[in-house]
Amino acid sequence: MLSIYLTKKVIILDLCKDLTVFLTGQFGGGFNFFSFSLRSSKNRYNYTTFANANNKIRPTMTKIALITGITGQDGAYLADYLINKGYIVHGLKRRSSLFNTERIDHLYQDPQESNRRLILHYGDMTDSLNLTRIIGETQPDEIYNLAAMSHVQVSFETPEYTADANGIGTLRILEAVRLLGLTKKTRIYQASTSELYGLVQEIPQKETTPFYPRSPYAVAKMYAYWITVNYREAYGMHASNGILFNHESPLRGETFVTRKVTRGVAKIALGLQSALFMGNLSAQRDWGHAKDYVKAMHLILQQDKPDNYVIATGVTSTIRDFIRMAFSEIGVSIEFRGKGVDEKGVISSIDEKIFNAAVGEKHFIDLKKRIGEQVISIDPKYFRPTEVDLLVGDSTKAKTKLGWKPEYDLPALVKDMMQSDVKLMKKELYLKEGGF
Repeated sequence: MLSIYLTKKVIILDLCKDLTVFLTGQFGGGFNFFSFSLRSSKNRYNYTTFANANNKIRPTMTKIALITGITGQDGAYLADYLINKGYIVHGLKRRSSLFNTERIDHLYQDPQESNRRLILHYGDMTDSLNLTRIIGETQPDEIYNLAAMSHVQVSFETPEYTADANGIGTLRILEAVRLLGLTKKTRIYQASTSELYGLVQEIPQKETTPFYPRSPYAVAKMYAYWITVNYREAYGMHASNGILFNHESPLRGETFVTRKVTRGVAKIALGLQSALFMGNLSAQRDWGHAKDYVKAMHLILQQDKPDNYVIATGVTSTIRDFIRMAFSEIGVSIEFRGKGVDEKGVISSIDEKIFNAAVGEKHFIDLKKRIGEQVISIDPKYFRPTEVDLLVGDSTKAKTKLGWKPEYDLPALVKDMMQSDVKLMKKELYLKEGGF
């Protein structure tokens, strides 16, 4: 048994033979915190430790998580969430000639620092040797497979790569865990998607609703879903699917429709853009906040038994309504006229008080001149070859078994995104006015 005491800031450990101690941290009065690892020739144990007023230290195991796609929206929020829970987080990122870690820069620690809670690894979902090596080196307790070619429209243009990264990539992770003998240690979360339902067979969609994928992205994700179930049943792995409906945030990629809208509205308000070009405004989606959804991912892997869960708000809205809500956040009312490719959105009125508070007085006069002008246009190139018209999820199972409940509703989500993008576009305007 290991006994540890703290006297005059000196650590005394009663250890068995062939055991090395790596200790980092700092001590003060009252209640102290530090981390250390114990390594023998066979095992490695990571501890988060707390010292009470009597200086007796109680070690507790620190979990290790591996997140693929850590530089994306979900990966960034999940890494932050897990680190705050005391995890050591390893993240997989693709090599790029440009920096692509903006979403996690606030978490980044230089390799020279001690007691790092975030460690990044170069890797790719199409490279099985690379994935196997990283999993073997990190020995994760939990793997969150969030990496994917995630843009549905683009998947029609890159179907082969989408299948390789999204479908076979999941198989590579499952097989690596199996071959490394980690089936009893490592739990796996597979990021599934509401796009699996596609041409919906039931409203709302739940775990038992049949799939009908309508894009190369969704078809690849369907393979990933079922291979996860297969490895769970064949090898007794704790591998679960989270069927997440659309989840957005200020960190959402700029080409995704919600972020395209909030950025576009902010730019129009500041005079940086004249109009926003859209596709199918009648498509209905169940939108939630990514902060809520990463909590569900974590809860799924804390269950005794693996399973599949739908994560959704249960409320659906059209893209047209999302646009209205975004403009409403800055006091602008939009009126839609026409149908199909001829539909357009025009500014019908502006609430000066709301606009000035949200955007600023100096921009009000210029936008007021545009009342009656068109700011929303339809471009047929944004229509998908096979459209998904309606998605709305039933997350009763997640709420009952996981105790999950979203904190954000759609208005709160839109407000969060609009406030962030107005602030961001003001910076862009400042640089433009400065000649950059």
